[in-house]
Amino acid sequence: MSKSPELNKNLLILHFTVFIWGFTGILGKLITITAVNLVWYRVLIASVTLFLYFKFNRQSLKISKKTFINLLLTGILVGGHWILFFQAIKVSTVSVTLVCLSSVTLFTAIFEPLIKRKPVSKLEIFSGLLIIAGIVLIFKFESQYTLGIILGLICAAAASLFSIINSNLVKHTHPTIIGFYELVGAFLWLTVYMLISGGIVNLQIPHNTDIGYLLLLGTICTSLAYVAGVSVMREMSAFKVALITNLEPVYGIIMAFIFFGDLHTVSLGFWIGAVIILSTIFLFPVAQKQANK
Repeated sequence: MSKSPELNKNLLILHFTVFIWGFTGILGKLITITAVNLVWYRVLIASVTLFLYFKFNRQSLKISKKTFINLLLTGILVGGHWILFFQAIKVSTVSVTLVCLSSVTLFTAIFEPLIKRKPVSKLEIFSGLLIIAGIVLIFKFESQYTLGIILGLICAAAASLFSIINSNLVKHTHPTIIGFYELVGAFLWLTVYMLISGGIVNLQIPHNTDIGYLLLLGTICTSLAYVAGVSVMREMSAFKVALITNLEPVYGIIMAFIFFGDLHTVSLGFWIGAVIILSTIFLFPVAQKQANK
């Protein structure tokens, strides 16, 4: 059977979104302020952008109290994920961080059945394990980036959890509403953390170039891409979204090479691991199709 036009449309949207996400690693490397400050500005700009979108289109922001609380709490995972992501980039490389982020597939294969109380897919688990094998190879040969790899893996676990939560929320809440309140939640929780830790007092003021990069990161790469990424979950499972999201390293590594010549900073072991990960991504749909026959 051929794919429905709606599914094809969502696949196209997701691939475009993943390409934009691949560019966030480049911006994270270019922006000179710390990871916490970077994410604080990012979610602030994204929240304001979406708020202006609602006001311009005269759309209501009203939701139930339960949904409001759920979205604000999910914002903790969103903000934590981004802080870990940018910190991993700053202590390692864009390429290493993006490949570690591919472990989101395994985390989703494990977490989604537990959260949604559905049978565990052996094929999904096997695919996730292959991706982990690739990460182990990277870890073995890139030991100088141990901290970056650990941060990247925790970052992937957080991404998996909020993706699964959003795949449930999007069934009864508009994606733009989800994006807005989760980004507001991320901003509020991060602000509280900075107040407690003294980070607000030492808040870094971005330089001229940083301001431009932050505006691009907060608008196109966050508010637009985040809402688009949530919207496709109406037709696709969290695991399928996670699987396609693993193309982010492909786009990100190519762009890292263009901007930084990043390919020269990693070893052969890195590329063996990366090939295993990317092969799993491309071969999974074929294996799934055969298993369903």
